[in-house]
Amino acid sequence: MIAVVLLCLMLLAATSLIHYEMLTLLSRRLPTLHLPRRALVLAGLLGLFVAHALEITLYGLSYVLLASWAGHGGLGLGTTGIDTALYFSAETYTSLGLGDVAPVGPMRLLAGVEALNGLLLIAWSASFLYLEMERHWRE
Repeated sequence: MIAVVLLCLMLLAATSLIHYEMLTLLSRRLPTLHLPRRALVLAGLLGLFVAHALEITLYGLSYVLLASWAGHGGLGLGTTGIDTALYFSAETYTSLGLGDVAPVGPMRLLAGVEALNGLLLIAWSASFLYLEMERHWRE
């Protein structure tokens, strides 16, 4: 269980850093791009999508890692492949809820942390996009 808690803390730090760096990059680079103003908003959206995809992938790889360690749980399907782990990670990160795949054992803690972290990072993205739209939307 201690390994799962440590992994949760590392993932919180890593995903927050990825998100912060992407938002910083977009804040600095978007104004320098020679694109129509509305295209700048779409470029920001694309950058944020990349950040979220990276964060979901980190969590997905963590599920595979935990499933390979004896006693740390699984995703309830016997074997936890990368495809199932990424699907479950995207489902959890976006707070869609549990569907046909559910965590078992200590891995449940990671799923709960991912849901909360995903909610916060998606809200951070939404507020950034709102500010970008306010700045660039009107031509």
